[in-house]
Amino acid sequence: MVAPQTREASTPAAGTRSRVAVLKTRPGTVLDDITRLMRMAGLADRLAPDAPVGLKINISWQVYYPGCSTTPWQLEGAVRGLLEAGFKREQLLGIHNRTVVVDSKVGEINNKHRPVLEKLGVPWVHTFDPEVEWVQYEPKGKLLVLDRIFPDGIRIPKLLIGRNMVHLPTMKTHVFTTTTGAMKNAFGGLLHDKRHWTHGVIHETLVDLLQIQQEIHPGLFAVMDGTIAGDGPGPRAMVPHVANYLLASADQVAIDAVAAKIMGFDPLALKYIRLAHERGLGCGDLREIELVGEDISRVNLRFRADEDTFASRGQKLIYWGPLRPFEHLLLRSPLVPWSYAASRLYYDGFWYPLIGRRRVEAMMRSEWGQLFQRYPLEREDAPLRATVEG
Repeated sequence: MVAPQTREASTPAAGTRSRVAVLKTRPGTVLDDITRLMRMAGLADRLAPDAPVGLKINISWQVYYPGCSTTPWQLEGAVRGLLEAGFKREQLLGIHNRTVVVDSKVGEINNKHRPVLEKLGVPWVHTFDPEVEWVQYEPKGKLLVLDRIFPDGIRIPKLLIGRNMVHLPTMKTHVFTTTTGAMKNAFGGLLHDKRHWTHGVIHETLVDLLQIQQEIHPGLFAVMDGTIAGDGPGPRAMVPHVANYLLASADQVAIDAVAAKIMGFDPLALKYIRLAHERGLGCGDLREIELVGEDISRVNLRFRADEDTFASRGQKLIYWGPLRPFEHLLLRSPLVPWSYAASRLYYDGFWYPLIGRRRVEAMMRSEWGQLFQRYPLEREDAPLRATVEG
């Protein structure tokens, strides 16, 4: 069992305000804008300079769907921003996680992550690879739900402990949490492939994971891509909108709160933000957040999160509806592969060919779509993979 490390908290010190940097951007300047954004958000002061740095890449679907997963320019810009801040290339590691309904090894190619890391000479790892060791972790603070959901112990990848973490979420809505961003980006990285057991208490789970992150990471930071934002039944079946926003912060709660405001939601009305704010894990109150860069006081994208897909309606019946008494049978027994197959059949076999592909083709005609098509960039380095000890 791994005990928590003693260190300074990742949240701002008492008496200081959480800072969120917001910029409007365009394809021709996006890489420089991300570097400037990270500097404005205080990157150099929030990460431990001598610690390794993980770039937690988000792949919500193995196909490219605008607004769904980390963009190639977001990943490239974050690497460039870290190098400018003085971090060495050998300190950096791209991190992918396993998902039972998404193939991240296909997704890293379709979403252009792999060629970016190859070009920049940054290694990467998938947390389900055989060389990655998972260890039982004993949280320092009292948890809300995870210790009850996993009574035999919480297991996390050993390579995350003692590593700065830079999250790379996108600005989008979500069928379970209304919005999703920096806090939920840890959901895949920290928990194993039984993390769907937590969906019935997903808000509390995200708060527990943030607490664990603040115990194991010397520093936390997030760069959120809102160049194309997703509206509707996310994280996949959304309507993509060109929004041209970039956000960055060391406070995972604050950046999610600001993103929620931009999308048109009251941050403190979202349970996971409110709980994290109340537990002192970050700031979810816009009045207490220092906003630098773009004035968003009148911004409201009027996104909605009250729509469902056929698949998400079924999931909600199991997690919060009349099928809840059968959750263990349907999702925690040998019968569980049916749910994986059903999800893949619906999204990959039905929704994407009939609905999603047309939306992708329309977005490919935008400036951001054209930028996406110009990736992968010319390679400067041979493919490089991480060697993970222990």
